[in-house]
Amino acid sequence: MGASLLSSAAMFRVLLLVLSSLWLFPELASAGITRHYEFNIKLQKVTRLCHTKSIVSVNGQFPGPRIIAREGDRVVVNVVNHVPNNVTIHWHGVRQLRSGWADGPAYVTQCPIQTGQTYVYNFTITGQRGTLFWHAHISWLRSTLYGPIIILPKKNVPYPFVKPYKEVPIIFGEWWNADPEAVITQALQNGGGPNVSDAYTINGLPGPLHNCSAQDTFKLKVKPGKTYLLRLINAALNDELFFSIANHTLTVVDVDAIYVKPFKTDTILITPGQTTNLLLKAKPHFPNATFLMAARPYATGRGTFDNSTVAGLLHYEPPSKSSPSASSFKNLPVFKPTLPPLNDTSFAANFTRKLRSLANSEFPANVPKKVDKRFFFTVGLGTNPCPQNQTCQGPSNSTKFSASVNNVSFVLPTTAILQAHFFQQSKGVYTTDFPTTPTFPFNYTGTPPNNTMVSNGTKVVVLPFNSSVELVLQDTSILGVESHPLHLHGFNFFVVGQGFGNFDSKKDPPKFNLVDPVERNTFGVPSGGWVAIRFLADNPGVWFMHCHMEVHISWGLKMAWIVKDGKLPNQKLPPPPSDLPQC
Repeated sequence: MGASLLSSAAMFRVLLLVLSSLWLFPELASAGITRHYEFNIKLQKVTRLCHTKSIVSVNGQFPGPRIIAREGDRVVVNVVNHVPNNVTIHWHGVRQLRSGWADGPAYVTQCPIQTGQTYVYNFTITGQRGTLFWHAHISWLRSTLYGPIIILPKKNVPYPFVKPYKEVPIIFGEWWNADPEAVITQALQNGGGPNVSDAYTINGLPGPLHNCSAQDTFKLKVKPGKTYLLRLINAALNDELFFSIANHTLTVVDVDAIYVKPFKTDTILITPGQTTNLLLKAKPHFPNATFLMAARPYATGRGTFDNSTVAGLLHYEPPSKSSPSASSFKNLPVFKPTLPPLNDTSFAANFTRKLRSLANSEFPANVPKKVDKRFFFTVGLGTNPCPQNQTCQGPSNSTKFSASVNNVSFVLPTTAILQAHFFQQSKGVYTTDFPTTPTFPFNYTGTPPNNTMVSNGTKVVVLPFNSSVELVLQDTSILGVESHPLHLHGFNFFVVGQGFGNFDSKKDPPKFNLVDPVERNTFGVPSGGWVAIRFLADNPGVWFMHCHMEVHISWGLKMAWIVKDGKLPNQKLPPPPSDLPQC
């Protein structure tokens, strides 16, 4: 009669074996799945502000498609470049544990994907849940190449807050009528500040406060009494943003894909590169009104900036047919939010200080208590000399704008640093003599020195595997104090301290928060102040750190860390994939 059925006893033994395996190895029960995505980089005609132009897009979408995964899932993205531009994609905030080949910054972890080429990004989401985003990481292509990464908890694992009725990504961006690539190319040639964008956008739409944009408005329709999870992403190139919804209170529950102690606020601040998850509790009854949600810049530097406001509309769903129809929403009164003044550094400081890790048994704050390596980096603007026989538009007609970390303006090499490191071919690519402290100390937030010139080079810091790092980032007054949102690739870090003026190595460390500091991947160095962070160098590879204002990256406010391999096999960076692009 063919194969006999297992006896009841045998079946019981198999079941017992499976259950005991899951008990001994619980990760088997929560192992993720593999999710495949196809990204075709192509030109697409888009019209905004009555201006039609061809933009670089993913799959013809603007903003680009969502990546949706659960914690523990593997994500495989096949990127095919059909445009004349060289392209790379960065998965902003993804830890990339032992998958540095997939991190994406051009000439740091990979050479660009050239026209007609394909590269597969392959990584696993580990220990993260919330909102991140992906974007191009070469020149200013991320002005149109960006999209959300939605990371859900593992199956059957609830949020540590009320379950939302609906989840809504809200992505801030910038729109240029001009070509942003031409904008930055011109600025780098003449040494001046680049032209600013023509509008901010919410999910690619400028909103009703701009000409020709009444139809290009993001609208969120809500039901009375329901709770919504708003997944905010600041994908703007050069501006920190205040955001508020008129007559509504927001509850912050997550930043940079890490849960925080919930707190209520009317307004949030979000820098380029940051994400924030908010709970919006709709009013219990139909309010007979429409509400604007709006964002405008927090600006601290001396340079020009896009001083416009982007708005979307919050509509309430009528409770019955007798209530206003969709067509009559325009007849309802519209309430506008009140946003802080453009340069409200006090609000910025107070808001960021409210952010704290959950720091409980389920979501601990594993702050390094012991420090192996201490660093002190100044960040700010400076100058480079104007080329001979050329007049420049920098701070003087003989200088160009520049930016630096510890007075080193980073120069991208012509081959990828990670490849050079892995194959031990660093000669002519990078040097390991990045200064751990400023070479010439001065009163960083006081009267600036007369010499504003920076040095230029491709210098890195080398860290032993698993070393604990404390880094103080100090803003400077050279060419004016300014907030700098610093982003660290490959790691989350804990913000253990911050303040205004010059960091005091004796008085400030005793005040550090080592209990429940916020854990992030991007944090604003305060204008005229400092921030102290700690992280564990447990991820072998080459990791970029830079200001997330694109103009400052272009001017050189960036550097790289090399984390050596550990001794065990699971502490080493694997070899590069066979399809890794070559320079």
